[in-house]
Amino acid sequence: MLAARALAGLADRVVVVERDELPREPAPRKGLPQARHVHMLWSGGALAMEELLPGITEVLRAAGARRAPITTDMVGLSPSGWFRRWPESHHVILAGRDLLDATVRAQVLADGRIEVLGAEVLGLVGGPEAVTGVRVRERDGRERTLDAVMVVDATGRGSGAPRWLTDLGLPAPERREVDSGLAYASRLYLAPEQARRGFPVINVQPDPRDGGPGRTGVLLPIEHGRWLVTLSGTRGGEPTPANASSDDFVRFAREELRHPLVGDLIAQAEPLSEVAFTRTTANRRNFYERMPVWPDHFTVLGDALAAYNPVYGHGLAVGAQSALILRDVVRRRGLGSPGLSRRIQKAVARPAGAAWDLAIGQDVFYPGATENGPTLRDRLVAAYVNRLMHTATGNGRIARRVTDVTSLERRAEVLLTPSVLLAAMVGPLQPPLSEPPLTGDELKRAGLR
Repeated sequence: MLAARALAGLADRVVVVERDELPREPAPRKGLPQARHVHMLWSGGALAMEELLPGITEVLRAAGARRAPITTDMVGLSPSGWFRRWPESHHVILAGRDLLDATVRAQVLADGRIEVLGAEVLGLVGGPEAVTGVRVRERDGRERTLDAVMVVDATGRGSGAPRWLTDLGLPAPERREVDSGLAYASRLYLAPEQARRGFPVINVQPDPRDGGPGRTGVLLPIEHGRWLVTLSGTRGGEPTPANASSDDFVRFAREELRHPLVGDLIAQAEPLSEVAFTRTTANRRNFYERMPVWPDHFTVLGDALAAYNPVYGHGLAVGAQSALILRDVVRRRGLGSPGLSRRIQKAVARPAGAAWDLAIGQDVFYPGATENGPTLRDRLVAAYVNRLMHTATGNGRIARRVTDVTSLERRAEVLLTPSVLLAAMVGPLQPPLSEPPLTGDELKRAGLR
């Protein structure tokens, strides 16, 4: 939808080819199973979305979404200990994925230049020099070709672009996959009445250095006083459909995570759904920008370009930033200009690469995540990031620099300035917290005091 919005006005007509029946109201759809699990939109993505759809943040908030300040409204246990809740530096938009999608979709499709075609893409039309359209199969089984001056692949993790490109006679793209074997189990809860407004995000992270599976728990306050809770575990420590039943969901949160806070909280809440489960969590990146030849009039964005372990929450933000880059590059160069797609592909590799480095920094160290284990670069980057995270637990300025990067508002170079390097050498300025930094009022409202 954001890619369509980016091109509206730059082309006479934008057609979104969509296999799913799109619901009119916030509701699940078959092609988005990940929607049952936690999502958040970091401020770097929210700002990009606002550029494409001015006023969308307020429209989302009016629909029930929440703007949560970071790190003020986040209680997080890192591998180095509890983070303090510093004054606001950045923010996240919290909402169920169905609400987010429906709200954005309504705004985009209000533009009469954008239409939706219910069909499945079968492949690209053209040759190795240029793409001229796509072959589609409509819901009645009829196949036809859609001619286009530009084709954008925003089909997500299941993208067929590598195969489509080789079918045109191009080489297969370089690809890297980091799969920690992470499995997700999620459940929706109604928060205790007193905790239905203004409750912080809770995030209990694993420590990949302890040699065992990494288990994570995230509690996300979303619309209508609900908590969306996702529990996850890497290979050998995953929640499974067999043990992710109602009772075991709470047990896993209390006994398997590094701290029982998430389990203690949901034990006081009312379950609203069954447990949803998925294993589609591998980090996977296609390095299209490195291909020796790239066809004109074809661009790959979002999860189709690079898909990340969802626990880091960067997929939505990268997708929004990539759509904004698409608009800006087309505006500057002109739709249909020679080499335009190559320029776009190189430009969108920047936000994709930034999120990639953040995502694999921990995952690559779990057994079996890669064929050959972490590279020397992986080890060096991880060692420095771990030192920064340790420093951020007791240094508000460094916590802000770290969230500059995790929010995708600034590039990782801000972590290499002399003042940040010096602070990392010194370490945290305040002693570690022994307990999660919840206030007495928050504990009382959640039923824990």
